Amino acid sequence: MKENETLKQIVWKTLEEGARELASSYPGSDPDTFKIKIEYSRDEKFGDYSTSFALENSKILKKNPLQVADELAAVLRKRVDLFETVDFTPPGFVNFRISSAFLLRFIESSILSGNYFPQAEKTLRINLEFVSANPTGPLNIVSARAAANGDAMASLLKAIGHNVDKEFYINDYGNQVFLLGVSTLVRIRELKGESYSQQETDDSTPMETVLEKNILPAEGYRGEYIKDIASDLLKDPVRSLKIESLLNEKKYRELAELCSVWTVENNLIWQRKDLDSFGVEFDNYFSERTLHEADKVLSVMNDLEKSGKIFVEDGKKVFRSTEYGDDKDRVVVRDDGRPTYLLADIAYHKNKIERGYDRIYDIWGPDHHGYIARLAGAVQSIGYPKENFKVIIAQQVNLLESGQKVKMSKRAGSFQTMSDLIGFLGKHGKDVGRYFFVMRSLDAPLDFDLDLAKDESDKNPVFYLQYAHARICSIFREVGGETSEEAAATLEMSDERKRLLFWIARFSEEIFDSANAMEPHRVTNYLQSFAKAFTAFYLGKNNRLKDASVETKLGLARICLAAKNVLSEGLGLIGVSAPERMEKEN
Repeated sequence: MKENETLKQIVWKTLEEGARELASSYPGSDPDTFKIKIEYSRDEKFGDYSTSFALENSKILKKNPLQVADELAAVLRKRVDLFETVDFTPPGFVNFRISSAFLLRFIESSILSGNYFPQAEKTLRINLEFVSANPTGPLNIVSARAAANGDAMASLLKAIGHNVDKEFYINDYGNQVFLLGVSTLVRIRELKGESYSQQETDDSTPMETVLEKNILPAEGYRGEYIKDIASDLLKDPVRSLKIESLLNEKKYRELAELCSVWTVENNLIWQRKDLDSFGVEFDNYFSERTLHEADKVLSVMNDLEKSGKIFVEDGKKVFRSTEYGDDKDRVVVRDDGRPTYLLADIAYHKNKIERGYDRIYDIWGPDHHGYIARLAGAVQSIGYPKENFKVIIAQQVNLLESGQKVKMSKRAGSFQTMSDLIGFLGKHGKDVGRYFFVMRSLDAPLDFDLDLAKDESDKNPVFYLQYAHARICSIFREVGGETSEEAAATLEMSDERKRLLFWIARFSEEIFDSANAMEPHRVTNYLQSFAKAFTAFYLGKNNRLKDASVETKLGLARICLAAKNVLSEGLGLIGVSAPERMEKEN
């Protein structure tokens, strides 16, 4: 047994060795051509793992799958140290059950020795960008989902040895941000007694007219938070004087630009507070404005033009994104020389490449799916390997209350924010929110059941796991913290004990597979099944530690300690606490 090797890897290698031995009795067969797969048994009554080797390779071996399965099972039964049973079922599946003695040794060398996770063959420097919400208002529910999943992905990748930088990209440049400043200025002037107009405007309306007449543009920001920011700016002595001076001089554009900077700063402060309360910290906050100020946006055109992927049409510079799967080619520089958002994004990703990252991963919102091909193509065109850049889409969240969708509106008023949701969930908001957001695959829409999230019984999947952890802590408070590896090895193994040992031993491979797939929801699925196995053990006959003999108590306590480690480590990886006491321990 090698250090930091998963149980599944051990079984796979044993299966490969068995297949090679089997091949020796089949003249002309080449074991290097065998397809070798291993999966968990669909029904635990058949065993812990199974393989479809006989079905996959019967043509190569030129024998009936059942005969191949029979012969393979006979070879694998020789590994009595690893397998308790090896059998086969039609139409040719071979099933294995791991011996309890091997499981105990494996758990000692991993879960109980602090060697939880196998390490990746190659350590990578990874840039993981997520949330990156526009700094024009509070974080929304989809941002919260991206935050929970991005942070969990980073923890998983770090667990298997990678170096990960978590990054938040601040879109603090361009017309959208300027309109934010205009919206704040309108509210400032309103607070100072000046009326404002909601006159219809469009792209043809001169900005000078909008500013002079104090018009709140149709595409401006109307949320109550803008009024709050305006009020705060007027309460700031230094900024208030500057506002007063520029208003008196009617330098509205200059003041709107200042307001945009101040409003972005204010929104970022609140976004960071929300993220902090959610337990999410970033290594880098990267400002788009810095790219423009350093002339990095237009200068990236040199790289694109060298790639031969740029052509000129009607005075515009256009990127040949259709060559990378986009539905049409995309403008990167307008006919008046201004860069598009796409060019700024290309410059930003070139900056990531220049920082030396082996992998670049982005998590985007549900309305950005069509943007992937053009940016991925641009990244390739400037020399970054296609397989090293990946975009993950965080799909929409549906809030459900009493089985019905909760209506959500845009920034014109009462839209649900990340802060609203965490506050609604109460003192357990961080744990419940993070767990619920991670429960489902990020690339599928999520139905967030508010009623279940508010339920503090073990019907709530978060509390089910936390109660299990607290229950183990309660056991140790009752019987003491002493355990014994030797006593565990002499335990008589009931079905509940064997089943729990297997679920404990699976922890390392579940985390390893979740990390490599960047799918945190696998962790929650595993933990729920694990907790069910522990509950069956806890309720099982002869597993009550306080009623057991000294030797049995020490052995059972050893298993409980491993179970406790699994729950605390697993919950920690997805940003959920593992309390030692709960209000309703049962």
